[in-house]
Amino acid sequence: MIVVTGAAGFIGSVLARALKDAGHNDLVLVDDAERNPQCLDLWKLEEWLKENSKKVDFVFHIGGNSSTVVFDKSVFDKYNVDYSKMVWNFCTENKVPLIYASSAATYGDGSGGYSDDHVSIASLKPLNPYGQYKHDFDLWALSQTKTPPSWAGLKFFNVYGPNEYHKGRMASVVLHSFNQIKEHGKVKLFKYGEQKRDFVYAKDIAEVCIFLMKNKPSSGIYNVGTGQARTFKELAEAVFTALDKKPEIEYVDIPEDIKDKYQSFTEAKIGKLRLAGYSKPFTPLEDGVKDYVLNHLLPKKHF
Repeated sequence: MIVVTGAAGFIGSVLARALKDAGHNDLVLVDDAERNPQCLDLWKLEEWLKENSKKVDFVFHIGGNSSTVVFDKSVFDKYNVDYSKMVWNFCTENKVPLIYASSAATYGDGSGGYSDDHVSIASLKPLNPYGQYKHDFDLWALSQTKTPPSWAGLKFFNVYGPNEYHKGRMASVVLHSFNQIKEHGKVKLFKYGEQKRDFVYAKDIAEVCIFLMKNKPSSGIYNVGTGQARTFKELAEAVFTALDKKPEIEYVDIPEDIKDKYQSFTEAKIGKLRLAGYSKPFTPLEDGVKDYVLNHLLPKKHF
């Protein structure tokens, strides 16, 4: 039996679909039951785990508050720290392997580099509370003497793909670009679209998760990105190309409320993931955007 938290959310839902497609039918999907009544409510998970501890074979802890513009400390304490420690402690006490979601937001402005080497992680300085709390949990996990038998904290870089439709402002630039093109015929980007991010397709994220579940390499923190930064301009142009339209881009200033917390560059160092045995190429940006636009956004297809 595999437990997936955040299963009604973005990455969690893509992972749940990939697990089902891979033949894993005994899944326990956990999320806000008000949002998705088919899920076990996230606040009932602790009790459920106690009652079913012998049945659980693996836990993917993907759920949590992922907003980079929330600054209420209590929100992150509740959803991203205390809850994650509860899941960790269950897996430790019951000898259940665990994969949990960290984030590239932990790298801050990039001045500390983008290495997932454990020695360098402590010096990172995230730019927002979300990144800080993910960072704090990574440090907490690395400091534990009692751990799950196998565990991995995955620093997801800039993920885009199906089922992010509910994320609003926090959705990927691919989705925002698609919506702007459909409504206005053009895309707005921060001046001058040359900021670079490591954009990784959600379907690739799911494949990495399943690989790590099956192979259980050395426990620790792993970057999950393509290893190649691309510009926002290139991303927007890929959306136009997928829609068979000529690019039309308008450049705007970065909003004041995020200017000093904005990551202008991210690029995953994925050597550790490759050494762990994951050799499959990541989906090129243009191919991922095309698949997302043509097979999910245009037909409004959810998983």
